[in-house]
Amino acid sequence: MTASKVSLVPVFKLYGETTEWPTPDLIHCESIPERSQLHGWEIKPHRHADLLQLLYVQAGEAELEVEGHVRLVRSASLQVVPALCVHGFRFSRDVQGYVLSLARPLVEQLAAPLGQQCLQSPMCYEVGEQRRYLDALFESISQEYGRLEPARELMLQSLISVLLVAIARRQLARSEAQEPADGRGREHVQAFVHLLEVHFREHLPIEHYASRLGISAAHLNALCRRLAGQSALQLINQRLLLEAKRCLVYTTMTVSQVSDSLGFSEPGYFSRFFKRGSGLSPKAFRLHR
Repeated sequence: MTASKVSLVPVFKLYGETTEWPTPDLIHCESIPERSQLHGWEIKPHRHADLLQLLYVQAGEAELEVEGHVRLVRSASLQVVPALCVHGFRFSRDVQGYVLSLARPLVEQLAAPLGQQCLQSPMCYEVGEQRRYLDALFESISQEYGRLEPARELMLQSLISVLLVAIARRQLARSEAQEPADGRGREHVQAFVHLLEVHFREHLPIEHYASRLGISAAHLNALCRRLAGQSALQLINQRLLLEAKRCLVYTTMTVSQVSDSLGFSEPGYFSRFFKRGSGLSPKAFRLHR
């Protein structure tokens, strides 16, 4: 990466840090104990505006809280935490593992061939028979990160690309195992998500999307619940909330302007919607991002 490109990268912060991003290569790798022991083995809920994190718990016990969902981990597991996700962790003192933090420009570059599907939402899975492979991969990334060898950036990006492919394959395998005979249903949900991406600012009713897909609103809701884990309305609200967070983080628009840009009838309604979805008012979210 050239010096001019590095200078355009926004400032990123890690948990508990007040200094700028510590390296110029948009990557940060450390062991879990390295940071968590400084904070009493607890990382309180927080978010990163422009940062993807991969938390790999190899041994010990961990309580992972991501977007309000708590998961107790007692076996080797990998947690994906996309940018803007509220997350907090509690670890046992014998915990072992790694935290890999990747800046958004690098993630977009490396994940482009994958369609970024594996990085769009939080995901946690027990690694099982992947354990030895991921152990070697994270150890290689950690060792390369700590050295100043020739072509270090190229080697790091290559190793991380391998890791992202492994995550994408695991997600695909899990999806296929959960939905072995529902190809048509997946097509409907994918088409709905595509329509939603185009029209979410219009606040269209579920019936409109269902009609466009040639199915009933009840059928669309059932498919969304079964295949996406959320109702159609929850997916709509989630997309609106994500766009609102992006506007508050990446632009200087006022709350009223964000409300207008997302099609809300008045700012008060938008603020209530945002607080219900995120736990914070738009102004408080912007201040604590």
